[in-house]
Parts: sequence; structure tokens; C-alpha cells
Amino acid sequence: MKNLAERSAGSLYWWLWATLFLPIAIPGLVLKLLTMMKEQRNARNLNGKVVLITGASSGLGEALAHCFFLAGCKVVLAARRKDELERVRKDLLELHATVPTHPPIILPLDLSDLNSIVGKVQSVLEIHGAIDILVNNGGISVRGDALSTAIDVDIRIMLVNYFGTVALTKACLPSMMARKEGRIVSISSVQGKFAIPHRSAYSASKHALQAFCDSLRAEVAKDNIKVTLISPGYINTALSLNALTGSGAAYGKLDPTTAGGASPEDTASSILKAILRDEKDIMLAPIAPRAAYWLRHLMPPVYFWIMKKRAAKLSNS
Repeated sequence: MKNLAERSAGSLYWWLWATLFLPIAIPGLVLKLLTMMKEQRNARNLNGKVVLITGASSGLGEALAHCFFLAGCKVVLAARRKDELERVRKDLLELHATVPTHPPIILPLDLSDLNSIVGKVQSVLEIHGAIDILVNNGGISVRGDALSTAIDVDIRIMLVNYFGTVALTKACLPSMMARKEGRIVSISSVQGKFAIPHRSAYSASKHALQAFCDSLRAEVAKDNIKVTLISPGYINTALSLNALTGSGAAYGKLDPTTAGGASPEDTASSILKAILRDEKDIMLAPIAPRAAYWLRHLMPPVYFWIMKKRAAKLSNS
């Protein structure tokens, strides 16, 4: 009788589990399977696509170059430092010598020189005939409170991170629209979702980029052009080393938060997956930034109090 009761209880437990969870689990599994199939199909279609990557001379841009190169893309490496672009190109060809793909080309590009951008894009079109994917990764950061940050620094940050990115995007769009195909990928930041103290100029530029991408996504959908906005958390790159202070001088320090950030390679791999899954707007960040994002929208007074305490701590350090 005891074994019978135990079997009955086990059967009842299984029945309850199936009744409660299978209706949720099965659609989830189906959705995951369909997502994987879509990702694999789009990965095959990447072969031979022309991908223009800004900020490709180091860090995340360099890691993205490796991802797209291995996927069989025709990679265009763009940044200000031509010597570093040459190094990245050489590394791609040497590290992946057995991969049947296309030799990358180099595009010296200064995002702050808005008048040169159309000509730079035209030179790529003359070589490859198209730009299938634009990855707006180039940018600079700043460390300084709003009051002591010179207005020239605010302007420079906005010029590179926002206006340069917008100008490059607008230069690439006509050829994409003519072909009814293309993708714009913009690398933003979680600080474009919510602002933190001593990042006013940087956060403002990323907030602006968020708004631009949201508007653009809706406008170009009719032309079969996709817009993907990526908002990573801290990445272990030289971003803080190359950041500016409020006076415009080089910051020249590796922040502990940056040093403890995600690897560029892992972030680049996640970005490629987001593109293959046709993500529109995605955060690539650990739990703390995600919590801060929701706190900003669901419990603003708590968020404001936390940021006030953080600002006071930074001012006293």
C-alpha cells in the first residue's frame, strides 16, 4: 500500500508539473529552436558581405573585425591610426591564414572630420560596390563632472560619438536604400540607457544615439534596412586610457571597472549573435547595470538617491 501511495503521489506530482509548466516550456523550446535556425541561416548568408567597422584599430572594433573576417565577410577596417589598422589587417591574415576569405582593406577615417566622410564611403563603394553592414563602433569617452567639463570637450564628444556616427550612417544609407538591403549597427553603452555622475558628456552622446537609432529603425524598415543598437556594459579595452578629462587632457588611466569588464572577444561574439538574430535593441551587461536601468524607470526616487550618493563619493575621492 505504501508503494502504491508513493507511486500515486509521484504521478500526481508529474501531472501537476506537466499541467503547470509544459504549456510554458514547449513554446519556449520552439522559440529557441526557431531562433537557432534563423541564426544559422543568417550566418551562412554573411559570407561575402561587405562590413565597414569604425574604431577597428583596437579593442572591441578589432575583436569585431576578427568575428566578421572569420565569417567570410569583406571587412573594411576604419579608424584614425593607419599604422594600427595595418597591424590589425596583418594579424587577420596571419592568424586566420587557413580560412578561405577576403583580404581586409584599410580606410583611414576621422569621425570628427564630417566633410570627409561622404568621400570615404564613396571610396569603399568604388572598391566593393556595396556596404552591407555598417558597424558604428568608433568613439571616445570622458571623465569629469558637468560643471568643470569645458564646453569644447562636450562638443568634441558629441561631434565624434554622435554627429560623426550620424554622418557616416547617412553617407551609407543611399546605396543601401537603392539595393533594398543593409544593416546599421551602432555600439552605444548602458550609459546611453541611464546616466551616471562624471559621465554627462559621454552619456548625452549615447542618449542621442539611442534616439537617432529608434527613429531611423522605423523610417528605413520599408527599405528592408535593419537597425541594431547594442548597449554593452564595461569592456576591458583602452577606452578609459584614451578618455578625456574635463579640461580636454588625456585621462590616461585604466579604471578598475573597465579592467574588470567583459573581454572584447566575448562581447564581439555576442554582438555578432545579436545581428544574426536580428535584434533591434539589446543590452550586453551583467545584473547590476540591468537593475539600474529598470530602477531608473520603475523607481526613479531610489535611482536618484543612489546616483547622488555616488556623485558625493566621486567628489570626495
